[in-house]
Amino acid sequence: MIGYTLRTLIKMAVTLFVIVSLVFFATRLSGNPVDFVLGVGITEDDKQLLIKYYGLDGSIWTQYWHYLGSILSGEFGLSFLERRPVSAIVAERIGPSLKLIFGTMVFTFCVSIPLGIAAAIYRDRLAGSAIMIIAFLGYAVPAFVLAIVMIMVFSYWLNWLPVVGNSTFSHYIMPTIAMSGMWVAALTRFTRNAMLDVLSQDYMRTARAKGMPERVVILKHGLRNASITLLSVMGLQIAGWIAAGSVVVESIFSWPGIGEMLVRSAIQRDYPVLQFGVLSVAVAVILINAAVDIAYAYADPRIRLAKGT
Repeated sequence: MIGYTLRTLIKMAVTLFVIVSLVFFATRLSGNPVDFVLGVGITEDDKQLLIKYYGLDGSIWTQYWHYLGSILSGEFGLSFLERRPVSAIVAERIGPSLKLIFGTMVFTFCVSIPLGIAAAIYRDRLAGSAIMIIAFLGYAVPAFVLAIVMIMVFSYWLNWLPVVGNSTFSHYIMPTIAMSGMWVAALTRFTRNAMLDVLSQDYMRTARAKGMPERVVILKHGLRNASITLLSVMGLQIAGWIAAGSVVVESIFSWPGIGEMLVRSAIQRDYPVLQFGVLSVAVAVILINAAVDIAYAYADPRIRLAKGT
């Protein structure tokens, strides 16, 4: 198991290095950020001073090595626009993003897992078919479409829910539903398929033959064994929320989180903020995937045996 964990950590480090390099070169291809910082009527000499001040006067490879060195030293530079340390800007945004992701995760799991179990148990009845129809419809609706529809209905027409900010509980309702809509549908389908696989197993029939209540059979024996398959799906969903879902939803609702910051820094070419923001998201996604791989290996010994550990 130690060898499997070490291989997972090495792959994580290599992936992170590739992401860091791609982010650096991709941002440099977008243009000169000094053009966004400069005011009207600034002289060429002042422009050159700013370019030198931000370390943009060297070659692309010189800037790349300085960038890697700053990461290793923990110095991520100053924002071109806010003139503040990048780490301080990102630290202010992490809290709102984590709260939104946590709320989305709780809502998704509390809704999709019971629906998936019900769809598997009542697969030959109208209730099971209705759940799957709703799941397919939810899977087909993108997050930004669901967000815009909810804003039109619950904010502009009914005036029930606020759109911008995160100061009250009501601010979380629409962003949470918008982020979790597609994932609820996906996890419902995966839960149903995983439960269908275990419901026909011999140990399920043995548990019923022993006189155990159906609730205990389903939850203790069925869901427990199905959860091995659901682990990887849950890890991918959490990674998807961090990497993509929060960016779209936070931008629509002007949520003061990492996603909205990434969009704004990309548009304004604020290299240090964009690089550190993408790096933070990449680290979170890689750590989650690594944790899921290790947890999956612990949960299913066949993986360890297949890897020779």
